[in-house]
Amino acid sequence: MLEAEEGEIERMSLIEVERIAEALVFASAEPVSEAFLSERLPRGTDVGAVMRRLMEVYAPRGVNLIRTGERWAFRTAADLSFVIRKDENEAKKLSRAALEVLAIIAYHQPVTRAEIEEIRGVQTSKGTLDVLMEAGWVRFRGRRRTPGRPVTLGTTVEFLDHFGLEELRDLPGLEELKGAGLLSGRIPPGFAIPIPQNVDDLAEDEDPITQLDLEELGLLTPGGEADE
Repeated sequence: MLEAEEGEIERMSLIEVERIAEALVFASAEPVSEAFLSERLPRGTDVGAVMRRLMEVYAPRGVNLIRTGERWAFRTAADLSFVIRKDENEAKKLSRAALEVLAIIAYHQPVTRAEIEEIRGVQTSKGTLDVLMEAGWVRFRGRRRTPGRPVTLGTTVEFLDHFGLEELRDLPGLEELKGAGLLSGRIPPGFAIPIPQNVDDLAEDEDPITQLDLEELGLLTPGGEADE
């Protein structure tokens, strides 16, 4: 079986394999996973090696191949973003409240609405969370195994993609935030920036979201159909 796989790769040159991978990513409107690529490339292909090679090829170009989460996508080179005309229908900038909530979710996930409010010191309106979910940056992760089983929130692959992050650990740390002027110079002693968990992994005190949960949250109508 292994010999057959090696033979299939040998019959197709590495350049041709790279061309196929390149085309698959280019043709997709969303970042594509290595599992998706593996299903469509010759058996036995080292998908990770192929994509890293393509990333090097595109590094000096106007379009870069980037890895976001466990997925790959083509994006305009960061240093050329200023020449790209902004879409006239571009979404309005997030309010300060929405930015605060998004930052708390990103750094503290999994986090419940009550925990967000405790950190901010004020109530969080449903509209603020709706804006973040409509943008595709925040999702329901699961339900906390505590009284009331509150819903936990986390970020999405789209969040990583939009902000050019490969993984959550690439979020700016304390020194980077201070250098960007986003934190006051008088930081309380012992203040630290939490290290986010893997976006896909449920915590030990979380249960996965079920269809009944989605119906309760208004995301599905009874019977399992999406609520339009």
